[in-house]
Amino acid sequence: MRYLKKNHLIYIFAFSFVALLLAVWLIFGQDGLLDLYKMQKENERSLAVIKELEEKNKLLAAEIRRLREDRQYLESVARKELGLVKDNEIIYRFKREWNGSGQGSENKNGRQQ
Repeated sequence: MRYLKKNHLIYIFAFSFVALLLAVWLIFGQDGLLDLYKMQKENERSLAVIKELEEKNKLLAAEIRRLREDRQYLESVARKELGLVKDNEIIYRFKREWNGSGQGSENKNGRQQ
């Protein structure tokens, strides 16, 4: 009788050891549950980036369409970004600060305005 109980204990310990090894391999092994979790998180981040880029793409497509179709908008963008003026327009430039030395203020590049 003792012999049978001893064999059962050996089988239970062997089975438990194999089950433990299998569980560790499934969780931490190559392509295991841990890797699956990391890949799911990376997939979520990638989908968020894709969604953000799609939104930017829609805004840029709308901007392109507006530049092609709306002449007033095109003119306002050209004036603002390129500093273009219409014929017979006069541009006045004012100095922003007076530093007391008789010279105008300097901009970021150290050039006089």
